[in-house]
Amino acid sequence: MCGIAGIFNLQPQAPPGESALRSMLGTIRHRGPDQFGILSTDIAAIGNARLSIIDIAHGRQPITNEDRSLWIVYNGEVFNYLELREELEARGHIFTTRCDTEVILHLYEEYGKECLSRMNGQFSFAILDLKQRRLFLARDRVGVRPLFYTVTGGQLIFGSEIKELLTHPGVKARLDPHVLEEIFTFWCPATSQSVFEGVQELPPGSHLTADTSGIRLETWWEMSFDKRGNDYPNKDDEEGWAALVSERLTEATRLRLRADVQVGAYLSGGLDSSIISALVTRLHASKLNTFSISFTHPDFDERQFQKEVASALGTSHVAIEIAQEQIGEAFPDVIWHCETPLTRTSPVPLFLLSKTVQAAGIKVVLTGEGADEFFGGYDIFKEDRIRRFWARSPGSTWRWQMLRRLYEDIPSMAKLSPSYLARFFQEGLQETQAPCYSHLIRWRNNQRCGRFFSADLQQSLAAKKHPLWEQLTPPPGLGSWGALERAQYWEIRLFMSRYLLSSQGDRVAMAHSVEGRFPFLDRDVMELASQVPSGLKLRGLTEKYILRKALGHLIPKKIAQRRKKPYRAPIHKSFFHARTPDYVKELLCPESIARTGYFNPAAVAQLAARIESGRPLGETDDMAIAGILSTQLLHERFISRFRPPAALGPQDDVAVIHA
Repeated sequence: MCGIAGIFNLQPQAPPGESALRSMLGTIRHRGPDQFGILSTDIAAIGNARLSIIDIAHGRQPITNEDRSLWIVYNGEVFNYLELREELEARGHIFTTRCDTEVILHLYEEYGKECLSRMNGQFSFAILDLKQRRLFLARDRVGVRPLFYTVTGGQLIFGSEIKELLTHPGVKARLDPHVLEEIFTFWCPATSQSVFEGVQELPPGSHLTADTSGIRLETWWEMSFDKRGNDYPNKDDEEGWAALVSERLTEATRLRLRADVQVGAYLSGGLDSSIISALVTRLHASKLNTFSISFTHPDFDERQFQKEVASALGTSHVAIEIAQEQIGEAFPDVIWHCETPLTRTSPVPLFLLSKTVQAAGIKVVLTGEGADEFFGGYDIFKEDRIRRFWARSPGSTWRWQMLRRLYEDIPSMAKLSPSYLARFFQEGLQETQAPCYSHLIRWRNNQRCGRFFSADLQQSLAAKKHPLWEQLTPPPGLGSWGALERAQYWEIRLFMSRYLLSSQGDRVAMAHSVEGRFPFLDRDVMELASQVPSGLKLRGLTEKYILRKALGHLIPKKIAQRRKKPYRAPIHKSFFHARTPDYVKELLCPESIARTGYFNPAAVAQLAARIESGRPLGETDDMAIAGILSTQLLHERFISRFRPPAALGPQDDVAVIHA
């Protein structure tokens, strides 16, 4: 795992300088502290910060092909690289390393952009073609690994993180008010536009080609639930589907154990991470190191389940206990790494956990991300099913009461009166044909956070004629999918790809040079999950039914049968307590709020006063305080006081190539 950077001339001008790449790579030492490499040419300069995991001795980047016409910098892992290498060698390609980076380069040389569909992995990379004087950027199917770019002064500038781009004198940081509204509604940007004006994220499953004729962006993969022929069991064949799930997930886990360094696993105490840990212990000869988070606050703590699984599997287990005060202390560092406003504090404990993993000498961890999205694990899927059932008889006095069971683990929801819950979930009840029906309640509720926006910001947003969700473009086949699959699509496209895998995934793990690997996001597992009948994913109100049936026997029965509890962390109590951090007071004071201009000082002061008085706070206000504070931090760290780390210098292991 690594970080990449580059500058490509879109029009004739002076060659990009080596010094610019040194500045860019200096900002992402955390992603790849082991080695640095820079290629300098007349049309481009590209670079890499390397976290050495495969072929530690010979995998330094940039890497070239036989005639030195193609050069690659790469961030990620292609897990089927050994099989691809064998195929390429049979076609006459000559390799000088054992790493997967070189495999990608020869695969591109052989197949062009069609190489992407052959790769089973998590990646973002750049290939510079010196013969064609062209740059090719690509990103994996669901966006596990990040890649950003912008255009200024006739140059395309790209990098794994936005802070790299901001070191360029032609790139000025300004927050986009429209994207800010999207984040406060969806928890993430709704499109490829980042929260910084002019800075784009290469969309998941996309590639970009740049030369002097311009930039061309294409989609090479998109999530689909279209049925694909007769290669799968009959829809009622539970045993057949369970056998396929077990087979493919086992193979996905085996592939993700390919590394020349020690591999560990995150263990939350839930079904998904427990299954992955169990598979690793069966496939891996060494004793598995597992890591978990516990909380001092009982509403969020799951340590008893983590201990039970670790004991049953015989892992070497390390748990860190997180107090809410620690979350507030680490929040500014998390915003620096995530580079976006956050309406949750959940990334912070994972940031602290990755620090513990790094201290233990572990570079790679396997986790259970993706299981809930692809196998129907979230309460929002159950909520959608119940509301559709209720919508068939909207006057029913009992159907809606099934919803009360879903959110018993969220104290603020559990305390609400039945009559309020009924009114809450009844909004838009009969809009069942809406493409985003499953998510409308969540998004409408989240949008209430916008009442804290300043008058100027609200005015800049007033021109839009339709709600944000009506501006989302559904895929062509969505109308033919079942209700569960429609809900899964939005959860995968937005929450998973743009929030979970970024702010709770890559960013907080790579902040401490830890690579996350996700067997549930294996190419073949995702393909299978898209074909599993909805009734085998969500059986009644039992989530991930087929996953439990396929692999539940590998873990303690209590864990296998346990209902999912969402991973959450304290929000407002992390910032307001007996030792409230100074930055909270400074950034939320009326003068600071007025100076940045994003929020209404009086409204923010009223919210802060309510928190300090100890009065109950609803979910929306809880999210709002995190969103306001993180936006203020983002402004301070990236706009008013941007101070990037030092450029690469004599103390760094840097190789520079001129071609």
